[in-house]
Amino acid sequence: MKAIVYTKYGPPDVLQLKEVAKPTPKDNEVLIKIHATTVTSGDWRARSLDVPFGFGLISRLVFGISGPRQPILGTELAGEVESVGKNVSKFKVGDQVFAFSGARMGCHAEYKCMPEDGAVALKPAKLTYDEAAAISFGGTTVLDFFRRGNLQSGEKVLVNGASGGVGTAAVQIAKHFGAEVTGVCSTANIELVRSLGANHVIDYTKEDFTKNGEAYDVIVDTAGTAPFSRSKVSLKERGRLLLVLGRLPDMLQIPWVSMTSSKKIIAGPAAEHAEDLHFLAKLAEMGEFKPVIDRRYPFEQIAEAHSYVDTGRKKGNVVITLE
Repeated sequence: MKAIVYTKYGPPDVLQLKEVAKPTPKDNEVLIKIHATTVTSGDWRARSLDVPFGFGLISRLVFGISGPRQPILGTELAGEVESVGKNVSKFKVGDQVFAFSGARMGCHAEYKCMPEDGAVALKPAKLTYDEAAAISFGGTTVLDFFRRGNLQSGEKVLVNGASGGVGTAAVQIAKHFGAEVTGVCSTANIELVRSLGANHVIDYTKEDFTKNGEAYDVIVDTAGTAPFSRSKVSLKERGRLLLVLGRLPDMLQIPWVSMTSSKKIIAGPAAEHAEDLHFLAKLAEMGEFKPVIDRRYPFEQIAEAHSYVDTGRKKGNVVITLE
């Protein structure tokens, strides 16, 4: 099968289209023929090792010290079940599915094996393969942070970086949970964020949300520009800062903040829960969560997709289509 492989860290041109062995499903696995995948900020960071301050050594320990331990990137896919292991009972050949491989990656290929009890779910009928491929990364990240942050209906939530892959998911999912949502984005993305259901939108090029006198129960920082030192004035008593993207020094403050105030910082990698995909599929069927797609690239042009993601200016998701 064809796959996009990288053997060293660096710019997008380290990615190469290669022939690799087609996987064979184990007894408890399904083999999925991939129709669409994505390039996320996670793929960019794993490829380039361009990570927030303080995480350079940690990222090498995770991804591989001298070179990538997993040579095929990609955490999301949508496609069709081509074959199943002998013990599989939840899926059958021909099922249209979407899946999230998370830290195991490997989705930038024509085929991927997934355990039937893993993060695999039937594709929502309302979504195309392209849309279904883009559900998981942002959606599961947001669900895990909202779960750890104990988001409640009626609370005021601010999403910093509301037009990105995680941000667009955060706005929609916070609305589903009954929050009053404020999105922070650039001028160009105001209408997009408003269309996702945000009650209020702040253009960060014209207004600093930390200086407008508003206070929020939850601030979600997906952009890495609202650490506690900056955003604490905008948190209510018992407010929570969900640091989706942060530097190591920002995270080292967590115990001190917990001991000296009623406010909390919640950070660290999002946990992966297989049941979250079923919940996201249900939201999609209800029309309450639809992944935003900025651009689509054919499989052979994945390096160009990475170059675009590297700019940090993508709106929602960048999808890779496979014939």
